[in-house]
Amino acid sequence: MLKILDRYIIREFSKLFITITITFIALYVVVDFFSKSRMLLSNNATITQIASYFVYSIPMIISLTLPSAVLLATLMTYGSFSKFNEITAMKANGISLYRISLPALIFAGVIAVFLFFFSELITPASIQKTEHIIKIDVQKRQTLGFFKQNEIWYRSDNAIYNFKLFDTANNTLHGVTINYLNLDDFTLKMRIDAQSAQWKDGQWIFHNLLTTTFDGENYPVLERSPEKIIYMPEKPDDFKIIQKDAEKMGYFELRKYAQKIQNEGYDVTRYKADLHGKIAFPFVTVILVFIGVFFSLRSERSGGIMQSVGMGIFIGFSYFIIHAYGISLGRSGVIFPFLGAWAANIVFIGASSYLFYKART
Repeated sequence: MLKILDRYIIREFSKLFITITITFIALYVVVDFFSKSRMLLSNNATITQIASYFVYSIPMIISLTLPSAVLLATLMTYGSFSKFNEITAMKANGISLYRISLPALIFAGVIAVFLFFFSELITPASIQKTEHIIKIDVQKRQTLGFFKQNEIWYRSDNAIYNFKLFDTANNTLHGVTINYLNLDDFTLKMRIDAQSAQWKDGQWIFHNLLTTTFDGENYPVLERSPEKIIYMPEKPDDFKIIQKDAEKMGYFELRKYAQKIQNEGYDVTRYKADLHGKIAFPFVTVILVFIGVFFSLRSERSGGIMQSVGMGIFIGFSYFIIHAYGISLGRSGVIFPFLGAWAANIVFIGASSYLFYKART
């Protein structure tokens, strides 16, 4: 009997989950299209470029909306069971609420594992592709650099730049090396090594730099400076095109990158928060099932689809707000990165445990 019941619950749950996921994707694409339509049309984007952009956006949409889809599917599935007294019938046959919720929990656990590996293998590459389509193919920005071996390499008019780290939040380059070349024979004429370079008031201010100049006989002349303005034609936006942010990296790539720059002495607090967040976010799908079951059963006669949708939106937004705020605090170092990444999950675990206990009793 229980196997039949499990199949029934999974069938109803999965049908709603797939429908909701497709609906989320469609809504997101429509909203994103209207928000970017002016930019696409003003840059004379082709139909192929527009279509490619939205196709490559789908993995990111899936990664963002799967937890909400699980929550809504839970609310609507168990809300329907409650409305038609199916939950009452199951309880009358001695089936506990824990056992009734088990199929959805297993489904959510599978989705959590899928979401982690999907966000690891598919989503980062798709995000990079969408940015390439918009910035390079549509807006025709020129990129002369690349992200390789966890460093930024960039070719300017007469120089080659190498940066260990680019803090996009503060427009600061760390671990800067600039090699200036003679355009005639491509020999090295000057090299600048600096601890950091910050974009401020429309110019690059270098800190703790060593300037090596080669004279006519190719002998090096060294000059140390605590601070100096160095002209570079590039602005921060030029480097942001090739910078790999945390969202463009999977968990294992980000962990490797954070470990590398930490070994080189740079602050990796913000990357640790993002790293823990890549595990915490998929796990919320299981937590949301508990909350969804409670709100579905709190009144077995009232409610309906619209109430479930409204409740799902409210709970989903609440989670995203708390999660974003916790990640922000973790990145800034106000709280431990691990705690910041898991703050929303901790809050929702406590709430779901309490609500589920109330529903059971």
